[in-house]
Amino acid sequence: MANLLVRNVDDAVAQALKQRASRHGRSAEAEHRAILEAALLHPRAKSFAEVLMSIPAVGRDEDFARAPASAPAPHVFD
Repeated sequence: MANLLVRNVDDAVAQALKQRASRHGRSAEAEHRAILEAALLHPRAKSFAEVLMSIPAVGRDEDFARAPASAPAPHVFD
């Protein structure tokens, strides 16, 4: 097992860690391990809305307009 030392943590963050650990009935160190494991080994899946929002804006709406059909497509039945 590796050991990690985190320096220069804001006092508010350290206090929030202690409060969260208390709510979960574990030490701040155990809570810190749980947070790291959840963030790095079990990332949450993106929602459909997040995926849609991550699609870059490319072009303008009129770039994607359908051209009017000149004739119906032929049906081929073999």
